[in-house]
Amino acid sequence: MSFCAIDFGTSNSAIAIPPAGEAGSAGMRLVPLEGAHLTMPTAVFYATDADDQPPAARPGPTADDPLPRCFGRAAVQAYVDGYEGRLMRSMKSVLGTALVDQTTEVGQGLGVKYLDIVTGYLRHLRQQAEAAGGQALNQVVLGRPVYFVDDDVVRDAAAQASLEAAARAVGFSDIAFQFEPIAAAFDFEQHCTQEEHVLVADIGGGTSDFSVVRVGPQRATRTERRDDILANHGIHIAGTDFDRHISLARIMPLLGHGAFGPSVLGQPPRPVPSRVYFDLTTWHLINTVYQPSRVSELRNMADFYGDPAHHRRLMKVVQDRLGHALVGRAEAAKIAVADGGHTDIDLALVEAGLHNGLDAEQAARALEADVERITLCALDTVRLAGLKPGQLGALYFTGGSTGLTLLTDALQAAFPGARAVRGDRLASVATGLGLYARKLFTS
Repeated sequence: MSFCAIDFGTSNSAIAIPPAGEAGSAGMRLVPLEGAHLTMPTAVFYATDADDQPPAARPGPTADDPLPRCFGRAAVQAYVDGYEGRLMRSMKSVLGTALVDQTTEVGQGLGVKYLDIVTGYLRHLRQQAEAAGGQALNQVVLGRPVYFVDDDVVRDAAAQASLEAAARAVGFSDIAFQFEPIAAAFDFEQHCTQEEHVLVADIGGGTSDFSVVRVGPQRATRTERRDDILANHGIHIAGTDFDRHISLARIMPLLGHGAFGPSVLGQPPRPVPSRVYFDLTTWHLINTVYQPSRVSELRNMADFYGDPAHHRRLMKVVQDRLGHALVGRAEAAKIAVADGGHTDIDLALVEAGLHNGLDAEQAARALEADVERITLCALDTVRLAGLKPGQLGALYFTGGSTGLTLLTDALQAAFPGARAVRGDRLASVATGLGLYARKLFTS
């Protein structure tokens, strides 16, 4: 029997397997899931138009795929490109809720249970890994948060049971779980020479999660590690919020955000209504701006704008459905100045020659409130663990958004006595789960 480890994340997922032909070796490797990408967005797109299918759509049917589906980046792209269908994201969040056994319509009058959507996604991961490893996978370690559901042990246990049921439906016969913050700390722990406390900062696209974990050479040999998690806390502010605020600060003003209308009858100019700009920078609300009634409403608001160019550009974005592309420009700009410096945001898709700059100082101003709230959450986590900031031995950074220097600098400033250690931003949890799976299934 061969084994694997799955990091089934809210935003992204990954799967680790042993090197080919070395199930008992000391190594583990992450499976390329989309081209060379070792992680994949936790997303499924059900395509409903039989005559206009996304290129990556895979035909059904089974219980969990009554319609052709796309996974990961292909699923997100199908949605962005405007194909008819239903996009499902953040499926992990239904675990432990009443929704998990309920049915949702995915198109053409067809319904799928939320748990079957999770099952279908796990099946896709397993198939990718089996193709990469050349053998069936029967044993799995699944990552889980410290609490699927806060302050409700019954629902928390039900969430794990649902995830286990999905794994069994996929074909796994030997299933174990490990806490995600413990997994994230495993790589760090391999280099520990003494027992200490580490604050694991896992900051991704949707949430900033913090855990205080007790690690050390002696503890590394233990299988049960729950009592080593001294505190767990989080806040729903992370990468997508950063992208939105960069866009609101540096892109949307060119479309009229923060501008004023003309003076009417000598009265002071009134601000341009701002709702559309917030919707155009909030990923799951962008498509609502494209509804015919909304487009008509915006078209009739030309007189609200003191600068006609602002309204013209806004209508170009709405009519050509450029909202997701602009969020992508904001994200790329954020990444470009993550370590300092300056970048130019090319907005020629809106208007020839249109652009705006972003430097580290401007990014810091745009993200100041977000960074402050995240830092306060980290301090609260240490307090909940019964520790003072000076009692931390290390900060362990993981998650895609920890590539943002102004964020990690703020966290380090809050814990000046702790050394900063950086894990693999996108795959350290999956890697740690793989290390645990190797220990569990080869001992």
